[in-house]
Amino acid sequence: MDARYQPLLDRVTPRERRATLVLEASYRIGAFDSHAVDCPFPFWHAGRYRMTFVGFDGIGYQTGIAESEDLERWENKRLLIGRGEEGSFRQYNFALTWIVRDTDLFGTGELEQVDGMYVGTYHAYPMAGYERGPASIGFCRSADLEHWEIDPPSFHAKDGADWERGGLYKSCLLRHEGVFYMFYNAKTTASPWVEQTGLATSVDLKRWERHGASPVLRLGPKGAFDDIFASDPCVLRAGDVWVMFYFGNSTDGHARDGVAFSDDLIHWDKAPGPILDVGPEGSIDSRYAHKPGIIHRDGRLYHFYCAVAPEPAGRIGEIATSERRGIGLATGP
Repeated sequence: MDARYQPLLDRVTPRERRATLVLEASYRIGAFDSHAVDCPFPFWHAGRYRMTFVGFDGIGYQTGIAESEDLERWENKRLLIGRGEEGSFRQYNFALTWIVRDTDLFGTGELEQVDGMYVGTYHAYPMAGYERGPASIGFCRSADLEHWEIDPPSFHAKDGADWERGGLYKSCLLRHEGVFYMFYNAKTTASPWVEQTGLATSVDLKRWERHGASPVLRLGPKGAFDDIFASDPCVLRAGDVWVMFYFGNSTDGHARDGVAFSDDLIHWDKAPGPILDVGPEGSIDSRYAHKPGIIHRDGRLYHFYCAVAPEPAGRIGEIATSERRGIGLATGP
């Protein structure tokens, strides 16, 4: 990593983490979040902090939202956008992962409107089950964050290069100098697959051009923390430098959050190791500490992430499960 990024790396590396989850699954049969909650996206809107996330109910993903006064205690956790009717593209899944927001890493995280509307990006898998089938990406709009106009998926794995033919995952959508940049991760068709992060641009949110050098964030070398996945981009700006938080998955069976830096949104320079590692045995994130969602408050970065830990086979509440998957929080520096 270029030495000039070191001061920024020090500023974005968490120093403390909560020992308990800030958002958990409901473990109630029939609830949209009965089995797990995942993919945090925190933001500021109308005088409160809010967070979208996805809930898994054994059938597929649906999108929830929660609210907070202080980013520590979350309430009013509820379904925001559910699955669609039978035969629709969201019959099984709808995972909203980003809404266009202020890109300043050390700003408020407030949402920005595009032509008077809030614009989000989502992905949807075509089959029932956990992330089954090649997902596609689409866009949605809302005037009030409660009622959404949802366009059918328009960005598909089949139209991409070999590295993304297996399916598309979480995307991050930002606007810079009149151009929309969508970073997204995708997988190969191989078994086992690998995931890397690509870039597409648009001026109208309708016609997208994949960047010719994609993936822009590639796997690390064998033995690195991101040697099989470099996934789930969260891209924000610190002065003249762009910062991409992402997660790496490794052949050691763990997933950890890392960071990369760029001057132009295209060429990325990774930090040499993770900024958020898994926790010790018995902790909330002993298996995975991944899928970053970042927001700033009172001089401190709040680093939300999906925390996963194994559980003895059995039941939590009404649900049979062998792991606990929820939203964790790390802060600092």
